Amino acid sequence: MKNPIQLIIAVLILTAALSACSMKSEEDAIADALAITEDTFKSETAAEANFEHYGESFYLPDKLEVESKDKSNLVLTDGDQTYIIFYNKNEGALSELNFNAVQNSNALLLESFNDGEKFGYVSVLPDEGEGYQLQIGIGGAKITTYTDKGKMDDDAKELMKIAKSIAAEATEES
Repeated sequence: MKNPIQLIIAVLILTAALSACSMKSEEDAIADALAITEDTFKSETAAEANFEHYGESFYLPDKLEVESKDKSNLVLTDGDQTYIIFYNKNEGALSELNFNAVQNSNALLLESFNDGEKFGYVSVLPDEGEGYQLQIGIGGAKITTYTDKGKMDDDAKELMKIAKSIAAEATEES
């Protein structure tokens, strides 16, 4: 009888050790988020607009539900996670207003991108708990959510896709 119990304990210890080794460090999570954000910003492929908001058409992932909205803001949810989109139509795709607003923060990451047609950025701030505030913007659009190390890169990619689609709409109107 001791052998099966010892085997179960050994398997549990091994599983716990492997799980701990596979967890991302904060540095790796932030580096991955930066890389995917920049790749998505520079990508020639744009997400197709699938959402209409006060005459603006842009992309929203299907998993997001609209909780509230007004002309400049959308509050979206995916389960317990909230996403806030703020859009200032008076700021063009090259605007640095939102980026400049986060300059004096205690960001773990604050990086900008400019391709001559649009100006974008990513900011990662520590949350009060073990999570992170992720903010991504292009021009007058900024999207903010709270995330964790395991989801940061996926969230960064989706937020940049949304921001790019809003910026594309703003560029078409100019």
